Amino acid sequence: MQLTGAEIIIECLKEQGVEVVFGYPGGAILNVYDELYKHRDEIRHILTSHEQGAAHAADGYARSTGKVGVCLATSGPGATNLVTGIATACIDSVPMVALTCNVTLPLLGKDSFQEVDIAGITTPITKHNFIVKDVKDLAKTIRRAFTIAKRGRPGPVLVDVTKDVTAQKTEYKKVTPEEIVPYTDSITEEDLKAALSMLLKAKKPMLLVGGGGVISGAAEELKELAELLDCPVCDTLMGKGAFPGTDPRYTGMLGMHGTKASNLGVSECDLLIAAGSRFSDRVLGNPKTFAHRAKVLQLEVDPAEVNKNVRVDAAVIGDLKEILMRLNGQLKERRKEIPDHSEWNAFIRELSEQNPLRVPGKGLSGPFLVEKVYEMTKGEALVCTEVGQHQMWAAQFYRFEFPRQFITSGGLGTMGYGLGAAIGTKVANPDRIVVNFAGDGCFRMNLNELMTAARNKLPVIEIIVNNHVLGMVRQWQDLFYEKHYSATVLDDQADYVKIAEGCGAKAVRVKTREEFTDAFGKALAEDGPVVLDCIIDCDDKVWPMVAPGADISSMMNGLPEG
Repeated sequence: MQLTGAEIIIECLKEQGVEVVFGYPGGAILNVYDELYKHRDEIRHILTSHEQGAAHAADGYARSTGKVGVCLATSGPGATNLVTGIATACIDSVPMVALTCNVTLPLLGKDSFQEVDIAGITTPITKHNFIVKDVKDLAKTIRRAFTIAKRGRPGPVLVDVTKDVTAQKTEYKKVTPEEIVPYTDSITEEDLKAALSMLLKAKKPMLLVGGGGVISGAAEELKELAELLDCPVCDTLMGKGAFPGTDPRYTGMLGMHGTKASNLGVSECDLLIAAGSRFSDRVLGNPKTFAHRAKVLQLEVDPAEVNKNVRVDAAVIGDLKEILMRLNGQLKERRKEIPDHSEWNAFIRELSEQNPLRVPGKGLSGPFLVEKVYEMTKGEALVCTEVGQHQMWAAQFYRFEFPRQFITSGGLGTMGYGLGAAIGTKVANPDRIVVNFAGDGCFRMNLNELMTAARNKLPVIEIIVNNHVLGMVRQWQDLFYEKHYSATVLDDQADYVKIAEGCGAKAVRVKTREEFTDAFGKALAEDGPVVLDCIIDCDDKVWPMVAPGADISSMMNGLPEG
């Protein structure tokens, strides 16, 4: 069957099971949008307010489902506006396909109107990218893009198509998508044997769960490993939900804003089992002293991450779920050889009991807001965040019970991410409560996406933790820069309630605990976006905290009693 390039793009999206795309039209991509119009009953298009919002929405869609998120943009500034969202997805291993259209082939390389080398620009921040200049290559390229985005360690793939290719015709034949199977060939018996030996010898093991635990769908296997070893479990920001936050073995997040039980536990353990963690600097603190008493066993799908930031004693390379299934099977057979860890567990439990995360005793605060949301949503909400203090409070005080419940920008730390991601999350999960925690600095970066939520009647609840400053940066200035509050005080007269209402959302400002409880309860019943502008003190800080580059056991804790 002879089809145009634009028709082939739509047919390939249908082949891949794509039901929704996020984007913004323009001249170079008009042929594709014309086909989208004809297929609007099969593929839903969400028009965002800005292309960056489209990329973040596709990201949130992907993180909350495990499916590939898809975003579209035209040439030039349309394509470059996707860049931050693509980079965000890349560093957090999110499967995404970004489809852009460029100027026609004869105009490439001539500084034509709205021409940019988007393939060259995105090379460092994609898993792979393509530019299609021949319509005969189009279908196989799109299919390959989806396969690459999903296989192994996921990531974003960009496909740039010249406009003339979208108009040209070629033969198209429907193809069943390639089945994506986990990477298992790299899992060797020798590596499993070494890992098993370490597990059976450890007197004080600690399990660290990273983002790979979520991505690989290994939640059940991680829980089984913790039960077999009877060991404490901590996680990274990206690993949240892969191990239940209410499990008695769970000690909280590790790293710069981790709990004392987790940070001291890793510092005192004799075996650290890193499951799907890449050992980022926010987790390590000082890499020279990190887990210095322990042997380190890394279970990781990407061999490039092994011995990159931490020298490990052993590693098993491959799909985490498959690795854990094999290790757990062998541990069951040798259950009697597993040492008793009751004394170690008692030590960690005492650390947890003596150093709990505390909500300030009075007034409206970030920890109170998160804990109240947890209580009123019964721990079942899908929680998105922007980046900053509110993000850390959400990670600390919302007890995530299942994978893909926490949608946040970890590696890139992208302010302005959360609202777009919340839109994608809500589109993918229409029957779930979706809450986005934002700082006032983050909110103003991409607040235009409120219009997207309102236009599509998406009941996303936006909680602005409003301290009238750039909170996390100001916290660093307070602690490390002699209180030189350079460019971090937001002392303008912006009224977020009026702005939100002007964008089509309902909004209310709250200043007390009682006002928030009442307002959030009402927001849960709304059928469109709601913004809660929550006023907190500008001097509130995230505790505990480890100074950058310091040993993770040297923690500052400035919380008042009560």
